[in-house]
Amino acid sequence: MATLTVTPANTYEGGIITLTLAFTDKELTVESEQQDQTWIGRYYRINIRDRNPSTADCSCSATPRSVKATPPQKLENGKRQLIWDLPTAGLAEGSYEAVAEALLERDSYPAAMQPDTAGVTASCPDDDAGYQEAAFTPAVLQRFSILGVPISTRTFLQRSASNETNDQGLWALIRNRTNALGFERYRAFIDQLFCNPEDERLGAIRNRLDNLPQVNLYGPYAYSVLKLATQVFLTLEAGMIESWPPRPLQRSTDNLTEEMIREHQWGGDPLLDTRNLQSERYRLNDPRATFDDLRRRLAQYVGAGDGSPVLPYLGRIVSTLISLAPGDPAAAEERCQRVLLYRFSNPSLIELIWSYWHEEGMLAQTMNAITLRFQNQRSGPVDPLAHLELDPLRPLNNLLWGYVQDENNRLTVHRRAFEYDHQYGLKLVGRAVPELQTADSRSKFIEAFHNLLYRTAIFYREDADTTVIADAFPLLNALKDVHLLLAEGAHNQYGDLPWTSRAEMLTEQWLLARPEMREFLRGRHMAPYQESWMGAVDAMKKLQGWGDTTITHFNELAVDGERILLSIRFGDWSDLDNTEEQARNWARYWKPEIQRYLYGYLAATGVDLMADITDHREAATRYLQPSTLLAQRLASQPRRGVLPAPAGAAMLPAGARRAGAAVPRQRRED
Repeated sequence: MATLTVTPANTYEGGIITLTLAFTDKELTVESEQQDQTWIGRYYRINIRDRNPSTADCSCSATPRSVKATPPQKLENGKRQLIWDLPTAGLAEGSYEAVAEALLERDSYPAAMQPDTAGVTASCPDDDAGYQEAAFTPAVLQRFSILGVPISTRTFLQRSASNETNDQGLWALIRNRTNALGFERYRAFIDQLFCNPEDERLGAIRNRLDNLPQVNLYGPYAYSVLKLATQVFLTLEAGMIESWPPRPLQRSTDNLTEEMIREHQWGGDPLLDTRNLQSERYRLNDPRATFDDLRRRLAQYVGAGDGSPVLPYLGRIVSTLISLAPGDPAAAEERCQRVLLYRFSNPSLIELIWSYWHEEGMLAQTMNAITLRFQNQRSGPVDPLAHLELDPLRPLNNLLWGYVQDENNRLTVHRRAFEYDHQYGLKLVGRAVPELQTADSRSKFIEAFHNLLYRTAIFYREDADTTVIADAFPLLNALKDVHLLLAEGAHNQYGDLPWTSRAEMLTEQWLLARPEMREFLRGRHMAPYQESWMGAVDAMKKLQGWGDTTITHFNELAVDGERILLSIRFGDWSDLDNTEEQARNWARYWKPEIQRYLYGYLAATGVDLMADITDHREAATRYLQPSTLLAQRLASQPRRGVLPAPAGAAMLPAGARRAGAAVPRQRRED
């Protein structure tokens, strides 16, 4: 009996299978071989049957229904065998049967079968009427398998997904506006205003400055010009929506969304470039997000299509004011529109915590020490600046003169200290700030805020573990607590004092960034500071012995703390319909700022807000005033680089600090 061999028995898709039909001496004699050598292959064929369950109703592969093969090779050298080559490209993955069938009689051979088509077929019985199945009989059977193409796979886990929320547009707006208020953009604005008279964009502002009597950069009123220009800069960049004069009710949704997230080309790093777009996509975990998408979300969040755009948090306050107003509600609503509408539709995106951390970083104290030296006054028995010549500051004489003359119009350290305590419960420690007798203090703010940061750090650890779905509900509750505390402190001087303090400190930064200051203080020029004014502050801190913690950490605490608190203050966290989705998105979006704030606080105060608390004493340290922690660190640091007291100076009483050691964190009246 003839035998059928399939080689190989298992092959991958796209390979070739060789089918060999070998005959015995009884089936194929030498005489018949010699007689039928030219057409012996026409008596035999190979039928391929599909054994897969999905196509069990058909004896062959459904797709494709016909498989071409080469004609069988002739019998050669007395081997008594026929060979077919079957390409497997048309066969799907699975198990098959190869059946060798013989023609019963030569006369019944179908006319449709020609020598060039004889071979392997894989057709259903009714596919080709030219073949008469009755004329063939199965001879031998052999099975083979088609294997799928090998695929290299890797299994990995991803963190849990989050859904889009409209408040993400508010967070993008906060980043856009806080970046717009950055020092480098402020310095570019001042430089363009005074150093580029051909710039048409600032023509109206320059004309207004030119109309002021006796105002120029070369007279005693130079500081007044700088002060006014700073106010203009804040007016253009600090608000949520650009509108001058205020006409929020007349703005269309399209214009509104264009002006919410915007950029004035003053100079410095652009705000709406590809780098910032990539940053937003990373924070949103959306590789296809665009600035138009962010504007759309923000417009939906503030209700721009309903008339005047109002943040939901501020809308609740407006509703409460109107509901409590006696008399005609329409009249009360009209008063709100006239007096409060612009403040509610265009809040100032400035936080006082920015000024607090820069004050702790000794920005104001640095400028105070320079102005005392400018007036030929000693700051104490030991004054390192007394040995420095003022000649490098000669080009800034008129500006420094105006700064000193304007002292009565600037905020005092007392006023700032009272407002720090009112809004955040933060206190200043120093000789110029005695024990404050405040009427209203946010005594629970530090505890609530640091608890929020701690829970956020826990969320980050769990969220980084892809085998765990991090729970964001504790974050939602902590956000609500901080939101309510911030709302309680938003009274009286809120809005005006942070604005004024920001304007004054921006002016001080601009003065300290001047090359004349760098020549006067002679700091480390090779240090890679984030902003050009920082070197002067660090140089002054080293001269005065005010600690060796760089101003870089305090600046990061100021910038990142402002963004975090703005997102909490203006978010609608008291809404009962909030879910953990908002809290999860908040934590993921602000992760860079929160992580920098946590590390900056550790570097400045030595307290790790991310560490788990195992002792009640550690909890007490976590909730201490930052000024107290800074004073403790300063007292523990060696007093290197402080000049000794001059000869004839009065000795300090017993128990006081040694000569040359300034009172920790001493603050002089501004």
